[in-house]
Amino acid sequence: MKSRLVTLLVLLCAMTISNAQMRKWTLEECVTYAVDNNLTIEQFELDLEDSKIDASDALGNMLPNLNASSSVSSNTGFSINPTNNLPTNSTAFNVNAGFSSNVTLFNGLRNMRRLNRAKINAIASQYRLDDLKDDIRLSVANAYLQVLSNKEQLRTFEAQLAVTEQDLKRTKELVESGVSPRGDLLEIEATAANQEQQVVNGGSLVLISRVNLAQLLQITDYENFDIADEEFAIPPSDILDNSAKVIFDKALSFRNDIKFSETNVELAAEDLKIAKGANYPTLSAFFQYGTRYSDVTQIPDANGVPFTPNFTDQLWIFDGVSYGAQLNVPIFNGWSTRNNVKRSKIGLERAKVQLEQDKLALETNIQQAYVDVTTFFKAYEAAEKTLEARRLAYDYAKERFDVGLMNAFDFSQAQSRVDNAEADVIRTKYDYIFRLKILEFYFGIPISLN
Repeated sequence: MKSRLVTLLVLLCAMTISNAQMRKWTLEECVTYAVDNNLTIEQFELDLEDSKIDASDALGNMLPNLNASSSVSSNTGFSINPTNNLPTNSTAFNVNAGFSSNVTLFNGLRNMRRLNRAKINAIASQYRLDDLKDDIRLSVANAYLQVLSNKEQLRTFEAQLAVTEQDLKRTKELVESGVSPRGDLLEIEATAANQEQQVVNGGSLVLISRVNLAQLLQITDYENFDIADEEFAIPPSDILDNSAKVIFDKALSFRNDIKFSETNVELAAEDLKIAKGANYPTLSAFFQYGTRYSDVTQIPDANGVPFTPNFTDQLWIFDGVSYGAQLNVPIFNGWSTRNNVKRSKIGLERAKVQLEQDKLALETNIQQAYVDVTTFFKAYEAAEKTLEARRLAYDYAKERFDVGLMNAFDFSQAQSRVDNAEADVIRTKYDYIFRLKILEFYFGIPISLN
């Protein structure tokens, strides 16, 4: 047991030396770092950028396209003379060039709907990203408070062990002088050994909770990671001055998970409009310009003598344009359009149901958080009262033990009850603080321990 204690003390000393040089993280710094460096957040940010590109695509579909083309070829043997479209058997060098443009004039407003959908999808992606950040903030706060709780418990265990070691030293002197029986010394030694075990376990819990927080921040240098050495009392808060209904109504106005569900309903509504748009005719317009050159081209001059115009002249002579409009009317496509409309209607209803489920889940969580704040505060108050009573009982027991009116076993039991009461106070305090911060977070109050 002593070897384990020595090992832990050496480790704690090493931690103390390194802590003097390492950065001590506050809660606000941890939350900010987690939000800025989380890989899942980075992935969602890429999804947001991708959705913005989708909006650009949708806008581009509403604009005319423009394409240019050209070709160069040489034919030997049988071919068609491009001048008179008659068969010939010769070697010809040909050049063709042109450009074309198409634009959709009307397609049941589907292009406009797709643009609206792309814009809404970008907003939905932003809400989803912000909702993930909210979840990470709560997770970091919980892990941070766990480190604080474990550190405070370790300090309590160390203080208890220091007191017991003083009692052990005094009891040894009394036993050696024959005033107290050896059994008292054995009992105090057993108590000290148990408290040494508590110190060992408490140190392990501090290390584990620090590693858990570091992993949540995606920091791999565990040995040089620690949080600020601060003790936090119960923070003042008037959140309970508001009813759970008031907190819920306010949460509906800004919670990113609700906004995300609402935009999903808008997306589904746009999908339905797009599907219905396929029932309408599609009207498009086109324009084409082309020209060519061929070294076998023969045209008559002013005297009727055939000759081959040069390259530039042929480009001007043989250019031409074509333009027009095209109308496509959907008549029957195997019920594809009708079924897509039905699927879109189902998708819209599904999105509405999901929104109501999310609202119900939020209301349930707020109601639970509201009850938890009240319950855990009462548990903390009860734990403090219990600790006060245990300390009074311990002081009375120590007075009796010091004058030989209580044996070491009963005295160690009184001390053990104080130890347990102090641990309960620490646990219930941080349980209450975390539930309080959750409820405040639902009310729009940023996470802070100040």
